[in-house]
Amino acid sequence: MLNDYSYEIFDLQNIEEVQNIFQNPDVKGFNVTIPYKVAILPFLDEISAEAQEIGAVNTVKIFPDGRKKGFNTDAFGFEKTLNIHKKDFHSKALILGDGGAAKAIKYVLKQQNIPFQIVARKNDINFENLSAEQVQEHPLIIQATPVGTFPHIEDCLPFPFEALTSKHLIIDLIYNPNYTQFIKNAANFGAKTANGYFMLEQQAEKAWKIWNLE
Repeated sequence: MLNDYSYEIFDLQNIEEVQNIFQNPDVKGFNVTIPYKVAILPFLDEISAEAQEIGAVNTVKIFPDGRKKGFNTDAFGFEKTLNIHKKDFHSKALILGDGGAAKAIKYVLKQQNIPFQIVARKNDINFENLSAEQVQEHPLIIQATPVGTFPHIEDCLPFPFEALTSKHLIIDLIYNPNYTQFIKNAANFGAKTANGYFMLEQQAEKAWKIWNLE
């Protein structure tokens, strides 16, 4: 029955502490959040084909025999969000950030044949040199960094917001707060915006099915 289950937070100081979770006989599975979506990989016995291609895991199932298998439901959740909002002219994308969450975004965009460029600190295109022209050329923009997450809700990536138009779609993967400073700034320049809440719901439903049906 549903009442037999609970969902709790395991606040790890480092990824090695995941071993303590594996040794807990009551834990049947768990989600993995920033910054451990890539770091978790060496601790798993198996990885699904999709998670292997993505290179990041956000859902782990512990089987009765002790096997630990990693999945990625972020891609499923993001694709659901993208399909709701995307128009035909959202044909080129910028991904802001290149961490574990961005890996799922890249996977989905490849599946949908949407070319993209990564904006990240160590890339040729970074937050210091991203130009208005580059923003104008990419009507789909995904904010995949944790900048602006609660409690640091005043924080915002440097970005040429003035280059945005009503044809831009901004998807910020953050869901707490509902409206990040990044989304607020983008909306002020007329862009269509979406946060990460629907993605969170969809990936969670997918994870629930993995824990109970796989």
